[in-house]
Amino acid sequence: MVNEFLLQVGASSSHSGIDIPAPQGTKFIAVADGEITFRQFLGAGGYTITLSFDNIRVTYCHCDPNFIVNVGDKVKQGQVIGYVGPKNVYGVKGNQYFDSNGNPTNGATTGPHLHLGIRLDGKYQNPLNYF
Repeated sequence: MVNEFLLQVGASSSHSGIDIPAPQGTKFIAVADGEITFRQFLGAGGYTITLSFDNIRVTYCHCDPNFIVNVGDKVKQGQVIGYVGPKNVYGVKGNQYFDSNGNPTNGATTGPHLHLGIRLDGKYQNPLNYF
């Protein structure tokens, strides 16, 4: 059974993973050695980076759209791989998320924060069990 959990900070609804409050521009790091396997806008996750290693996928959502890593990059644990993104992003084709003022948001978010998700063999896990 998928663990369902929520630390509600900046989240508009219940979801798998944890939301870590942080101001826009805050650095975030690779939680392990691995490879960047995804880097683009991903619906509710907004601008997203995925770090893959072994049978684990770690997603970092609501990132700054000015990515500093590329798909295929090999990264080391502790390496800065991105920054917390802004609440609002503009010019994203197909973005269906907007704030109460009608401005497009960085996925399903009410403000800057980092959403961290971990999947083991494709099943979401509670990230707090790993740290």
